[in-house]
Amino acid sequence: MKPDTALIHHAYQPPGGFVSPQIAVHKASSVFFPDVQAMRERNWLDKTGYTYGLHGTPTTFTLEERICQLEGAKHCVLLPSGLAALAQVNLALLKSGDEILIPDNAYGPLKSLAEAELAHWGISHQYYDPMQAQDLAQRIGPQTRMVWLEVPGSVTLEFPDLAALLRICREHKVLTALDNTWGAGIAFAPFACVADANHDVTGVDVCVHALTKYPSGGGDVLMGSVTTCRDDLARSLKLSHMRLGFGISANDAELVLRSLPSMGMRYSAQDASCRQVAQWCLQQSAFAQVLHPAVTSSPGHVHWRDLCAAGGASDAAIHSGGAAASLLSLRFQPTVSQAQVDRFCNSLKLFKLGFSWAGPISLIVPYALTSMRHYAPADLLQGGFVRLAIGLEAPEDLIDDLSQALKAIS
Repeated sequence: MKPDTALIHHAYQPPGGFVSPQIAVHKASSVFFPDVQAMRERNWLDKTGYTYGLHGTPTTFTLEERICQLEGAKHCVLLPSGLAALAQVNLALLKSGDEILIPDNAYGPLKSLAEAELAHWGISHQYYDPMQAQDLAQRIGPQTRMVWLEVPGSVTLEFPDLAALLRICREHKVLTALDNTWGAGIAFAPFACVADANHDVTGVDVCVHALTKYPSGGGDVLMGSVTTCRDDLARSLKLSHMRLGFGISANDAELVLRSLPSMGMRYSAQDASCRQVAQWCLQQSAFAQVLHPAVTSSPGHVHWRDLCAAGGASDAAIHSGGAAASLLSLRFQPTVSQAQVDRFCNSLKLFKLGFSWAGPISLIVPYALTSMRHYAPADLLQGGFVRLAIGLEAPEDLIDDLSQALKAIS
């Protein structure tokens, strides 16, 4: 055998039994079969074997199972981003002539997807007011196939009555799909979050998670997941996933697997820091409104408390129990001009201007809500608006940074 051939077909196999904190990173396009019968009989759908790198490796199968464990699901598919995961649900479960209902405060790119690609394919949509359950009930019609849910709302962080919305969808026998990136499988159990009329605990049909955020935690990975407990929906999702050729990098899967063990501690630490920052912001006259589910004056606080927090109402400005993530939004007084808001953002030193959240570095983004909402209360649209994503810095340092930025515009 020539040297080139011998190098390619080298017979050595390392011994088994190697165990370490992290699993091996398996990279493959081609997967070898021992014989023709195995090639014909293997089925990647049930994870009993491997057929092609795009359909899964030990590394990606392991990550899928751990995401299932995190969210209380039975099936999982991995996507190259959170937005791809949102798209995958729509593409797998909808057909021309169907209608979807989307909360008015949903993640902006989901709305853009509905207005462009889905509309081009004959799938219609309506926006509903997530803070008014009856608005959803009145919009469900004979063509409504699926209702999207987001808890809390994107950017403005209103917390809807998820139990009421789910009951309405169950009564009308429509699918429910939840963007659970904020909850992350920690704040509440998406597949077991409400009791039905028979006192059986149920939840959503499909859950989408941007693993880019808390599961990654480093601000260096793009990935999404779709989970479900229903075998029929899982089959549709997996087959669509295969046909569309979605795949993720084994190295990215490794990074998320490495970060998952610390996810709970990071979520808790960022949550605690966020509440500390929120408490300080409540005392600043420049801010007309502090939006955070644990802030008792924030829209939908009682729904957050019922779903995520133990105990009853609190007399404090910020409820101390439950999980509330690391996002905080601020509405400036109407007397603060947009130029001042921009200068406030530009004056920050620790907070960086950037999208996404749940990484180690705190972020800020200014938003123009008038172009984003159909059903927002009038007062929410008065005054400049920014969203903070609290990182892993000391909260005292973040407060000092916000303080000096406020002085720069006063």
